[in-house]
Amino acid sequence: MVSHIQEVDAQQWVKTRSSLDSNESTFLIWTGKIYSFVPSEKRQLLFKIVGMSVSRCIPTLEGRWDFTSRELTYYLKPDTDEILRKWENPWTGETVSVMHVANSPVQGKFSGKFPVQVDGENSTFVFDIFPNYPNPLAEDAKFAEYCPSSIYQAAELFKITVPSADLVNSELNSVTELKLSWDRIGQWLPWMKMGDRPGYLIYSATGSKVRSFTELPPLLQAEINTRVPLYKQAPKAFMEGEDITSWLYFQKHFPAYLAGEIFPLPAAEES
Repeated sequence: MVSHIQEVDAQQWVKTRSSLDSNESTFLIWTGKIYSFVPSEKRQLLFKIVGMSVSRCIPTLEGRWDFTSRELTYYLKPDTDEILRKWENPWTGETVSVMHVANSPVQGKFSGKFPVQVDGENSTFVFDIFPNYPNPLAEDAKFAEYCPSSIYQAAELFKITVPSADLVNSELNSVTELKLSWDRIGQWLPWMKMGDRPGYLIYSATGSKVRSFTELPPLLQAEINTRVPLYKQAPKAFMEGEDITSWLYFQKHFPAYLAGEIFPLPAAEES
């Protein structure tokens, strides 16, 4: 059967990405690898990664939802899959602290129609996103060694595949199965202390939706239980203010980074 593109309501995207039940926190997980991509150099496998998103969708007006979430991603040693706390930069020879991803909140608003590629029993949402905005570190000279460019530019390529039948099953608040493919071309991370050296990071990851916190990878469960219990649940309401990114998190916690503290920094559970 030849696949075809059709449009679906936002409700069907909500049950894919999160859940129609606003009382429910929904978990996505991913694992993958990060490579260097430097002109005239062979690629290097720098890190493995494991991460998660915990999200909630809150209905506002008819056919509209507020999406709110929190994200964690850990950089792992490529040979042992252990959490990387210190990293020896192969280009500079300097050992730096590793600042793992701890973004809270990450939010959006869902409404209207969403295109989906239907291929018989499976339907795939495809999102090719190209962020391009001023780097918040660029205006402060103290971040010169941590900021590759005045503009943050990247490519984020997502493919999310779910059972076609789940999208039209009115008895389901959330799809029964989800397969995630995520690729990114991104700039050096600020904690790598690469300055404006040429090159990029290539991310290659896959993931899925899991039914509960207890189905997260053991490493994530342990970290959340002991260090960042805030990430056990999605925010209970849409939060005012801008989304947190790796750049803003680095800016906010720069003194802790210089002091060699362990990241992510402890984050208590929401009251």
